Parts: sequence; structure tokens; C-alpha cells
Amino acid sequence: MFVGHLAVAFAAKKAKPEVHVGWFIVAVSFVDLIWPILLLLGLERVEVEPGNTAFTPLAFVHYPWTHSLLMGFAWAAVLAGLARWRGVARNGAALIGALVLSHWVLDFVTHRPDLPLWPHGGPLLGLGLWNSIGGTFAIEGAMWIVGIAMWYSACRPRGVGGWAAIVSFVLVSTVIWAGGAFAPPPPTAQDVAVGALMGWIIVPWAWWIERASAPRGSLRENRPGAPAN
Repeated sequence: MFVGHLAVAFAAKKAKPEVHVGWFIVAVSFVDLIWPILLLLGLERVEVEPGNTAFTPLAFVHYPWTHSLLMGFAWAAVLAGLARWRGVARNGAALIGALVLSHWVLDFVTHRPDLPLWPHGGPLLGLGLWNSIGGTFAIEGAMWIVGIAMWYSACRPRGVGGWAAIVSFVLVSTVIWAGGAFAPPPPTAQDVAVGALMGWIIVPWAWWIERASAPRGSLRENRPGAPAN
């Protein structure tokens, strides 16, 4: 899942508008941001296997440190603790930790049975939504639309810069997600890892979205002469 994760981050902004949306976007993507680093270090492994599922040609052979449920709890504690250290309120940090864990839950829905419960041994789980391109588009697409709507109900883009930030993020994310089902498979697993590193662009992009928007009804939104970006 890709835009489904981002949808959860946008929905969280509706629940906690006082928390920077960057925390939520990083939280839902946290293990996927770490994953390519561990691939390049040889600690986890992916293979390019066309037909592995209808939606993606990637076979997630070994990723216990980023995508096991037990490590999900550990990564959730790390990011929630970092948020508290950076001044996020306790309930906001708890939500950030929950979003890190939400990644495993949503991947459980989409992946074929390849998600471990703990780093070594045990069953591999997954409901396999990715076996259906239509089903993936319907379910994840609906989540994406709802998530965007929830963000928009809580935040207002400020001027041209605000609209550019959110619209570009939504369009690029949608194209990457939808186009991935029909794009040719990457040549090698190393190409997968290097390409996945580009996902780190969401960190400054999320900062831009937050800086260029305001909570609906806030003084910053309604103040005459407020800067547009």
C-alpha cells in the first residue's frame, strides 16, 4: 500500500490539527524509509519477480527488521519518543506511534503472505489484496480520497504556494501509485533500493505542506494580510 498509508496520515491531521503533518506522513512511511537502507546494507532482501502479484512485481523475500509486527512496535516507540523529545504532546506522540504500527496492518491487507510477526521464524501473513488490480484501486483509492477530504476539512492551503504544495503532493503520489501497476519491472533489486530512497523527499515536502497551510478557523488563516506562502 502507498497512498493508503498517506491517507491515514492526512486523516490523523484532522484528529490532531495541532501536530505538524510531517510527523504523521513520516510515521506512516517510517519503515519504508528505513527499508531501502537495510536493502543496500544487505540486511533485508527483495527480488524482482514479475507476476508475484498482479499489482507489483516485487517479492519481499526477507524484511524482518522493518516489516515484522514486533519490530513495528519497536519503531513506533522510537518515533513516538523522538516526537516527545521534540515537544509533541503526549497524546500526539501516542498517535504518531499508532500510525507507525498502522503500516503493518495495512500491508497485511495488501501483501501476499510475506509479513512476519517477529524477526526470526513464525508464520508469514498477508491477505493478498495486491492479487487484484481492480480491488486495490477501489479500496486504496477510496481511502486516498477520504484521507484528502479529511485533511482539507481541517486545513486550508494559503495562497498559490499552499495549493501548489498539496496539489503537487497528491498528484505525484497518485501517479506513482497508479502507474506502478502498469510500469515495467525494475531491472534489479538494487534499482529497487535506490529508487525507494527517493521516498525521503516526503520529509521536506510535508514540511512545505504544513508551512503553506493553516488550520481552518485559525487566526493565521483569517488574519488580514496573512502571507500566502
